[in-house]
Amino acid sequence: MSLSPYWLRDNCPCTGCRDPRNGQKLFQITDLPEGLAVAGSTEADGELTVCWSDGHESRYPLSWLEETAETSDGDGRTEQGRRLWAAADFSRGLPEADWSAYLAEPAERVAVLGAVRRFGFAVLRGVPVTEGKVLEVAESFGYVRETNYGRIFDVRVEADPNNLAFTSSAIAPHTDNPYRDPVPTLQLLHCLLSDAEGGDSGLVDGFKAAALLREEAPEAFGLLAGTPVPFVFRDRATELVAEQPLIGVDALGRIREIRFNNRSIGTLRGLPAAELDAFYAAYRRFAEITLRPELQLELRLGPGDCLIFDNVRLLHARTAFEQHGDRHLQGCYADLDALASTLAVTDRRLAALDALAELFEGEGAGEYLGEDVTMAQHMLQAGALAEAAGAPDHLVAAALLHDIGHFGGSGLELMKGTDNRHSHTGADWLARHFDPSVTEPVRLHVAAKRYLCAIEPAYRAQLSEASEYTLQVQGGPMDEAEAAAFAALPGAADAVAVRRWDDLAKDAAAATPPFADFRPLLMRVLNLTAGTSI
Repeated sequence: MSLSPYWLRDNCPCTGCRDPRNGQKLFQITDLPEGLAVAGSTEADGELTVCWSDGHESRYPLSWLEETAETSDGDGRTEQGRRLWAAADFSRGLPEADWSAYLAEPAERVAVLGAVRRFGFAVLRGVPVTEGKVLEVAESFGYVRETNYGRIFDVRVEADPNNLAFTSSAIAPHTDNPYRDPVPTLQLLHCLLSDAEGGDSGLVDGFKAAALLREEAPEAFGLLAGTPVPFVFRDRATELVAEQPLIGVDALGRIREIRFNNRSIGTLRGLPAAELDAFYAAYRRFAEITLRPELQLELRLGPGDCLIFDNVRLLHARTAFEQHGDRHLQGCYADLDALASTLAVTDRRLAALDALAELFEGEGAGEYLGEDVTMAQHMLQAGALAEAAGAPDHLVAAALLHDIGHFGGSGLELMKGTDNRHSHTGADWLARHFDPSVTEPVRLHVAAKRYLCAIEPAYRAQLSEASEYTLQVQGGPMDEAEAAAFAALPGAADAVAVRRWDDLAKDAAAATPPFADFRPLLMRVLNLTAGTSI
């Protein structure tokens, strides 16, 4: 395996190089010595261990090294990894969801936000027809971008409009706010009234149109990608100017951004007539592509519909409507980075819950330390007991997950007389997904048994035969000093509560809820940090 020494060292995952809480690097590139070299390396147990010329040692999972050899999709903002579309691609229906399901079901939220990333838009149905509700939609995945139009703007006929959007006129396909730098990358439109004749909405995939221009007329594409265009907006209180190409590309030439708004394009200056002629020919050709019927997706927003779309990819349009018709949309701007972040974190949360579900369904079906219930039944019963007692979410989660450290076969070690320290192993594993309010009661629940045996003689008498055996393996009852030290710990009371539910959760005749019943609660208490990708 041939790897760049500086790249490899820059990605060292050890706690001396990265903060374990957030994965951020603890060194500067200038801190690495000149002439850095690999002094030696070994591969074993799925890891590459590297000894460096400056004495440092790094360990890298081989699976991670294999992943990094694959081509990256980048930040997900370019045409790569997107589904470029024409109107016929949605003949079977739009990417949409019910507002209540979107709020209640993380998987539904992932589907909606994923559609905005992949296709550039999604529609939420059944959003309450209440003024200002569009802000709540935006805040469900990110932050509102306030502009000179305010946090929220009304799309309806105004007596003295400062923008043609606030008239009943037809609006050709365009992107909003090209005169800003940076442009708001998301727009939301929530329909409150739609009784007017006309006023239908339209969407065009600007990336698709630009890709067609590149295919059909590469020179025209190059002109639009390489010619800065002034965009201007002025009214009595505002003057905004930004100069950017109509088609923005990244360093690899991939389409990344569309700025297209005939109403706001300014005057190109300083170019010879021949270059201006070539530019306008390319500009016209691109515009003609955006007007092709097969690219224009038509939809009519009804009351309660909220359209979320990518404002630097999709061009949106509107047909004219009756001057005095009742048509009222409320809109706001937001940004793709927050949506992408929410999508990624929700995906990670769902993946963490899926991993837990697999443990409960797989190894959880195994024997639980000689008791009459399986490991999964025991833990699920403990969680149910905590929930029935009205415990807060974090404590229900701790009760549910308290014996996760037994998975992997370590429970057998305990029954053979070796303390497997499953409370610590489990807490350390759970720390990847939960904060100390969940992990510390798990870490202390074995100590809590030893503590209760020391201070409550009647408690020890009710222990099961298996639990009495494991008590001896785990150190027996605490002495007076140990008990006092335990009681002073911040998480002691929670650990004792988990311990009592633990002891009761061994009833083969008791109703045992499925793991799925706890997913919403676990979703609420998951606390995934950025960490390192290694």
